[in-house]
Amino acid sequence: MTTYIHQLKGWPKFRWNDQQLAAKLAAVRHHQGRLIGRMEGLGFKLRAEAILPSLTEEVIKSSEIEGEVLDRDQVRSSIARRLGMQASGIATVDRNVEGVVEMMLDATQKFDLPLTDRRLWTWHAALFPTGHGNMKKIVVGVWRNDKDGPMQVTSGYLGRERVHYEAPSAGILENEMRTFLEWFNGRGTLDPVIEAAIAHLWFVTIHPFDDGNGRIARAIADMALARSERTPWRFYSMSTQIRAERKAYYDILEATQKGDLDITAWLDWFLCCLDRAFDRAEITLSYVLAKARFWEDNAEARLNDRQRLIVNRLLDGFAGKLTSSKYAILTKCSQDTASRDIDDLIGQGILAKDPGGGRSTSYALVEPGRRRGLAFPDKEHRTDATRGTIFWGEDAGRRVRCIISREAINDHFSDGDRLRPDAAFLRRRAEIEAFASRKYARGQLEPDGGVIIRTEDRGKA
Repeated sequence: MTTYIHQLKGWPKFRWNDQQLAAKLAAVRHHQGRLIGRMEGLGFKLRAEAILPSLTEEVIKSSEIEGEVLDRDQVRSSIARRLGMQASGIATVDRNVEGVVEMMLDATQKFDLPLTDRRLWTWHAALFPTGHGNMKKIVVGVWRNDKDGPMQVTSGYLGRERVHYEAPSAGILENEMRTFLEWFNGRGTLDPVIEAAIAHLWFVTIHPFDDGNGRIARAIADMALARSERTPWRFYSMSTQIRAERKAYYDILEATQKGDLDITAWLDWFLCCLDRAFDRAEITLSYVLAKARFWEDNAEARLNDRQRLIVNRLLDGFAGKLTSSKYAILTKCSQDTASRDIDDLIGQGILAKDPGGGRSTSYALVEPGRRRGLAFPDKEHRTDATRGTIFWGEDAGRRVRCIISREAINDHFSDGDRLRPDAAFLRRRAEIEAFASRKYARGQLEPDGGVIIRTEDRGKA
């Protein structure tokens, strides 16, 4: 019979190896501080442009982890309205979308308020406004009662389910949650990021509700992270990264909940996942700044509403190629009007024809400063065991993430394997930066606009 962590003597007195986590925690906190500094340096408008997509992704991906798909436009509209941001939205938003948004904003915008049982019950009721979850009626706004049997996390077909985890019985939930909430509100001496990781694990292990425990656990973690940053502005999405690593997330949760009270592995995974969420945020912030610089460079451009709509769509990441036919459809104008608008944008140096032409002529933005190579004023770098060494270039003020794979360093820059990857990077950094700059200038970019140096690239310098 499987023994779960909450059944162990000493629960919930978790322990972990501080020495094993110290370097990772320091790196994550440094990364976090740099991002906060960059965000605080933005004006309100640019900050809103960076925050709105992050909040939208957080709501969507947290629900998606549990198999629920929310309408992106509705989520974005609800968030923008609640935060007083201007955003093209829709008239009505589903109650379940409003509920998820309400919970997430309450957790992060009011991070300094105590977390209480009534607050959690309100969040739960907001998540399930119809009183149904997973196609069945559930108990909403109170702790579960287990009248249909013990709370289990399962997978597989009916009658052949695999039990991944069984939560504490309903009879002890009140005591379990009282202990958890006293700890969470106690503001102890732990690093707040470590507190966020523990809170996530602890709450989802108690599993106090009939449904929605994962989403609420992630909201609690976001609340703790907001405490660690002393700001309600969410400029990254932990849930987006967890969704990208969903299998690993469930695997580490299951292993931890079936293990002993040593949660070092869980804390290490959480810190690494958070660091990768910061990487995503760097890219989002770079796009926001690039968009702002584009409009600064084209401040004197004379654009009508149709042209401004299309240019913003292109700056936001237009799917596919822009053609005159797509222009006409998106702006609800005639083909002749679309052609005149496009010719005018070309004349103002904002659009250019893509190579090719003919019946399928397409157009792209002329991006100021692009393809000129990179400068490297920021000498910080860090080594990721999976991806390699990460460093940052700059093009006209726009940060560009560069990565050299571990294989490329070992194969071409380690002086016959005499140097470890980090030492090899430091010794031959100038050469590696020059190589990255050449790739950038040739337009050999990743989908996020960054540069990756792979071992097979070396012969193409």
